[in-house]
Amino acid sequence: MIHHRHVDEIERVLDGRATGRDSAVSASWRRCVELYGMDPTRSDPAHIVTEAELREHRDQAEWMIGAARSGLQSLFRQVAGQNYVLLLTDAQGVCVDFFGDSGFTDDLRGAGLYLGSNWSEDLAGTCGVGACIVTGEPVTIHQDDHFGNAHTMLSCTAAPIYDSLGQMAAVLDISLLRSPAPKSSQNLAMTLVTSAARRVEMANLMAGSRRDWVLRLSSSPEFLDVDPEAAVTLDGAGRVIGFTRAAGRMLGEGRPLLGQRIDTLLDLTVDDLPDLMRDRPTEERIVQMRDGGAIFGHAIAPQSPRSAAPSRRPVGGALSGLSGGDPGMARLLAQGERLAATAIPLLICGETGTGKTKLARALHMASRRAGFHCVECAGLDVARLATLTEADQPASLLLRRVEDLPQEARATLPGLLDARPQLRVLATSGQDAAALTAPDGLPPALYHRLAGTTLSLPPLRQRQDLGWLIDRLLRRGSGGDKRLTPSARAELMGRDWPGNLRELANVLDVAAALAESDVIDLPDLPAAAARAAPEEEDLEAVLDACGWNMARAARRLGVNRSTILRRIRKEGLHPPA
Repeated sequence: MIHHRHVDEIERVLDGRATGRDSAVSASWRRCVELYGMDPTRSDPAHIVTEAELREHRDQAEWMIGAARSGLQSLFRQVAGQNYVLLLTDAQGVCVDFFGDSGFTDDLRGAGLYLGSNWSEDLAGTCGVGACIVTGEPVTIHQDDHFGNAHTMLSCTAAPIYDSLGQMAAVLDISLLRSPAPKSSQNLAMTLVTSAARRVEMANLMAGSRRDWVLRLSSSPEFLDVDPEAAVTLDGAGRVIGFTRAAGRMLGEGRPLLGQRIDTLLDLTVDDLPDLMRDRPTEERIVQMRDGGAIFGHAIAPQSPRSAAPSRRPVGGALSGLSGGDPGMARLLAQGERLAATAIPLLICGETGTGKTKLARALHMASRRAGFHCVECAGLDVARLATLTEADQPASLLLRRVEDLPQEARATLPGLLDARPQLRVLATSGQDAAALTAPDGLPPALYHRLAGTTLSLPPLRQRQDLGWLIDRLLRRGSGGDKRLTPSARAELMGRDWPGNLRELANVLDVAAALAESDVIDLPDLPAAAARAAPEEEDLEAVLDACGWNMARAARRLGVNRSTILRRIRKEGLHPPA
């Protein structure tokens, strides 16, 4: 009976008679019949692309999945427990990322609310994603708004995501298998999905604009710095070279924004932008509009590397394979290369798993010394240590975790080292120099024989070459030729890695073993290791490592995004400029 009423209503729309449906729905119904030749009496299942096709769509959408991932996770947390499903589709309507309750996965697959489903209007009929792609506007397709009989229980609210050149790049959809009858029940879903799409556009624009001026705009000062409404990217002459959709509506007045000078859109020139940076209160950063109104502006200057390259020549040899371009590691390895050939004792500090032993071995190889002796300091027997130090040719002695040396060894070791000048000492420690020189630390006579200088390895959460390390460890480990999906990569990039490189290598080995194909996806990743509450560490270094993506920095530090924002304000931090 319901099926017949639905078909009758579609026929009335085709005849040009009023039915009370939204105009967007009526127009879509007409396209389904008149343009696509669809039959409303049929009940076609969801269209699912092949695995190879899905891989191709996800590869092409990798940048977008990365930009949207944290936003989708945040949105899913907001609707957790309400049986909502989140879909991210590309501009062709193919679902390339997905969040849903694993408790009803089979129902979601059956309804097409899953990876690989194609929700383009010419295949799926009237639906949230399809209508959004055709109109370019947010839309709710509620229950029997759907053209196809197979989908009339669903409620789908979708919003478009545009790239910084004004082209539709994706659709963000929030759906329910079953929902209350009134369409107004999805008003909150519409608010959530449009806000999330706006934030994804903002994140994408910011990620691609690190060398350009960015002007972020808001109608009120309260959210200007943390959640602005719109943004444009400007070149050195003040011309618009990128924009969010909201900026197009706010400033465009129906005309293209690209190439427009900012002083033709606002009472503002490129020379005025420094006055809108964070060193002024938000309520004072007022920008006059050409129509006489006013908005609030936040300018972000073009960013450049914080410091010059540490060395005029690249690090080579054994040390070159320890970094993929992280600035901090580059400085440390350049120092290590110059120190390797000397006899200066080196203390290598860093958290567990950061690669202290690997760095020590690389320094030994670069030194061209003959022998290499590695000693675990915990429970070290003094007699064995004396035997080790009897080498008569230049050699390297690695003392691992010197803070664990027994008291007898602490007293004996300085004399043994003095008697063996041919030994170059390399020592590692999970403590920093301050802890090692504390009253209960190493005796000064020993410390100064071990630490001619200190090399401090950064933790993984502060490294900017994490993506390079993931690829390198995957190739060298049991992953072989396997590759990560964009979602799995984004998840790994956001973890805080308390076990550092050792934990990362283990996670990749486990994921490679669990993956049933040559692709490692989110379900293959073991759960993230719990991390103890962090001390007040170098926030600026973590933000640099995350490209000033505050959501990713918050995940790496195991805190809320609001905590990151408070610390940024408290410490007066600014993106690199």
